Amino acid sequence: MEIIIIGAGKVGYTLAKYLSSEEDNITIIDKNIEALNHITDKLDVMGIKGNGTSLKILYEAGIKTADVVISVTNSDEVNMLCSLAAKKLGVIYTVARVRTPEYSEEILMLKDELGIDLVINPEKEAALEIAKLIKFPSVCSVDTFSSGKVDLIGFTVVEGDSLQGKMICNIDALNGSVLFCGIERDEKIYIPSGEFVLKKDDKVYVIGEHSNIELFFKKLGKYQKRIKTSMIVGGGRISYYLSKIINNLGVTNKIIEKDIEKCKELNELLPDTIIINGDGTDHEILLSESLEETDAFITLTGRDEENLIASLFALKSNVNNVITKITRVNYNEIAKNIGLDAIISPKTITANKILKYIRSIKSDRQCSIENVYKICNEKAEAVEFIASEKTKCLNTNLKDVRFKDDVLVATIVRGKKTIIPSGDDYIKTGDRVIVVTKNKKLMNINDIFVGGGR
Repeated sequence: MEIIIIGAGKVGYTLAKYLSSEEDNITIIDKNIEALNHITDKLDVMGIKGNGTSLKILYEAGIKTADVVISVTNSDEVNMLCSLAAKKLGVIYTVARVRTPEYSEEILMLKDELGIDLVINPEKEAALEIAKLIKFPSVCSVDTFSSGKVDLIGFTVVEGDSLQGKMICNIDALNGSVLFCGIERDEKIYIPSGEFVLKKDDKVYVIGEHSNIELFFKKLGKYQKRIKTSMIVGGGRISYYLSKIINNLGVTNKIIEKDIEKCKELNELLPDTIIINGDGTDHEILLSESLEETDAFITLTGRDEENLIASLFALKSNVNNVITKITRVNYNEIAKNIGLDAIISPKTITANKILKYIRSIKSDRQCSIENVYKICNEKAEAVEFIASEKTKCLNTNLKDVRFKDDVLVATIVRGKKTIIPSGDDYIKTGDRVIVVTKNKKLMNINDIFVGGGR
């Protein structure tokens, strides 16, 4: 596909990295020549210096032959204007990042009046991801499929864990209702068999119905009581969206913010949240606000370093659920090494949402992609397809089907029934099929079969 990305910031770079690896032709536009050079030096993409709202620049970028235009500059207005211009010039699909809360509440109008096919708000999406972690304490990541019926949960095997040293097939708590579908160990990724032996520090991914996952964690002794109190450091947009969500869940929430004007604004917008003016990296302030008694601690400042420092102190203060926002990929390893597992990256969440949309455009509409999640430190993917009459190997027992290497059919959702498949199960038309794979270029369900294609 011919794709134009307007904006060479963190999200633009991440998108260009993902999409260029899928052999799409990427052109990226930005006024900042240093940001452009950073991308073009590292990736096989074309860079054009200029304003994405300029018709001259758009024509130079090949707007007339573009399939998709993605606008992810720092300005909502520029992004909307770019999408409008692209539509007027004949581009079929447009995507715009829109972050301002007032605009986000008018998404339907933006889509209908401006012709934006996908409107995405990174901060709101990040808040939704954090809310999942709050609903499911003590895990590193939560991805959902099939309209919330199925959860893919990531967690770490710790010292003394009942899973440590066990072969997967000997874990009684599985009971056929939960599947181990990915293991991250020493920077290597495994799609495990039943004979795989778990070790301390393994990051494990399991999939199943939400209720079965909860039961699995209870049997392992990992299940924690519902979170009732939370403390957020940083009063930005993510904090605003997250507070609205968790207040509705009955969580008592505090926000600590240094900027007094921002505190006043939040105090008006969030009447059910306690707003505290102070430095969230100051240990004395955190302790005076009962850090050690809080159920969840979330760092959402604009500086990764501050988020890491505050999160580490919360961890040392025995807070069980610590969630850290990090924007720089190279800090993820630092966070992991100091014991911080629950990491949120708005740019990665945004890129995943847009990637899902691009994949759905490229895939056969009669066998569509419903969800795409990067897992195992972005070295594997979990992809949800809907099987159609064009899907190969329908109604054939899975034990009789030849799958490509490093592909696992993790779950089949058939109507209201969720199936953790065995060799005697099969795929029917209309099934939602969740696949975990180290092949990060799946466009169609038929790509999972040997000799599949389209």
